[in-house]
Amino acid sequence: MLYRSSIGAITLAGVLALATAALAFDDSKYPDFSGQWRRPPGVGIQWDPTRRLGRDQQPPLTPEYQAVWEASMADQAAGGQGNDAASRCVPYGMPRMMTTVFPMEIVITPKTTHLLSEYTMPRRIYTDGREFPEEIEPSFNGYSIGKWVDENGDGRYDVLEIETRGLKGPRSYEASGLPFHADNETVVKERIFVDKINPDILHDEITSLDHSLTRPWTVTKNFVRDKNPIWFQNHCSEDNRHVTIGTEDYFLSIDGYLMPAKKNQAPPDLKYFKQTKK
Repeated sequence: MLYRSSIGAITLAGVLALATAALAFDDSKYPDFSGQWRRPPGVGIQWDPTRRLGRDQQPPLTPEYQAVWEASMADQAAGGQGNDAASRCVPYGMPRMMTTVFPMEIVITPKTTHLLSEYTMPRRIYTDGREFPEEIEPSFNGYSIGKWVDENGDGRYDVLEIETRGLKGPRSYEASGLPFHADNETVVKERIFVDKINPDILHDEITSLDHSLTRPWTVTKNFVRDKNPIWFQNHCSEDNRHVTIGTEDYFLSIDGYLMPAKKNQAPPDLKYFKQTKK
């Protein structure tokens, strides 16, 4: 009987511990980020959604990186991919992933906020009060630390402030190849919050600090909520016919042969293949 009582006491203690842990996370203190978040109708995949893709973005680039960008757009006009590594299925990374080419979901937990997408890698934002580590293993998503803020003092959080460091390349802001500095010392700061008038609109104020820029560059991404979403899986590698060999971009034809992407493009170097004598 004593044995059974001990087991019962241990079980009860475990249940109480779980209940206490659940009560410790009061989700009523957090904004409602639930549902599926999409780009508003008619908004494209350009970085600043208020301007057209390409030169109309008017980024505050240094002369050196303006020239890099111009070369990227010229290469694309000739049939190449320029600085846009997405054709090789390189992840978008931060901050481009926040364009949400495909919809995203935001999941809030006590210590981490997760941003999940049908296309890009999951993003983790640590909100447990940690500092940035002295050494960060670079990644396309980077290392993100967030802080919840109660702006109006009503006891509920209104804004998630985020700083992201530890990024690696190649990355670009948008499909035109709008570049980041090659040193990959980018720092991205964000403020994510629900619209004060329409709770089904989400704002993400994104500020990029990068050595390719003459000043910090801030744009605002807006998202609309779908409360009854349908989710799909999207894989970049599925039927991707872009082929990069060395520094050149080619295409794989429908019948499985390598073909040029640019007019008068030279074939790739086949030095590692046995040449057939004609």
